[in-house]
Amino acid sequence: MPILSPLGNLFGRSPIGPIQEHMAMVDRAAQLVPDLLRASGADDWEAASAIHQAIAEAEAEADQLKRSVRRHLPNRLFLPVPRSDLLTLVGVQDHIANTAKDAAGLIIGRKIRFPAPLQDAAIKLAETSAATSHHALRAIQELDELLEVGFTGTEEISRVEAMLKTVDELECSSDEIAVDLRASLFKLERDLPPIDVMFLYQIITLLGSVADDAESVGDRLQILMAK
Repeated sequence: MPILSPLGNLFGRSPIGPIQEHMAMVDRAAQLVPDLLRASGADDWEAASAIHQAIAEAEAEADQLKRSVRRHLPNRLFLPVPRSDLLTLVGVQDHIANTAKDAAGLIIGRKIRFPAPLQDAAIKLAETSAATSHHALRAIQELDELLEVGFTGTEEISRVEAMLKTVDELECSSDEIAVDLRASLFKLERDLPPIDVMFLYQIITLLGSVADDAESVGDRLQILMAK
């Protein structure tokens, strides 16, 4: 259910609720990726296909929400931020679901599973990226309160800044896990089909990019708070 700001009464339905709904949907796509890796690692391709479908559906619903925000966001907002900044935020959020879908599509399309020695690290990377996305969602869920205080409330800003610090820390952790995972894959390259190796590296990049995209959401929110 959309979250309504008191300011929304000035012009009808607040644009903030749909933006938060959109972030919740892209986060859903990110949260499903670790389950997909577990299913593929277990050679359970029936379950993996179902999870892939759920990711695709979340990405499609996020696209619909994005288009709705773009169409219906009023041109004149009684808010302390420009309309263009809110539209940019939605576009940055959308990258999370797109990247999760791309990673899932590669895994399902080629039925790729990480070698057994790498599976735990791959799942850890996906989980860390998913956690980064979820903490970015928590920060976006504070957006209506930030708007209510005109981005000047010390308590509200401090709370969100602490959330964004966690987002940055998790993104750094995902980078470290990805580096270690690539190094471990490099040691196994000679024993694996070369094409599989190429796609495994690509999947690692996409899994890490989910965290990068989530950090970008936090960066955009910081820009809004600085204005």
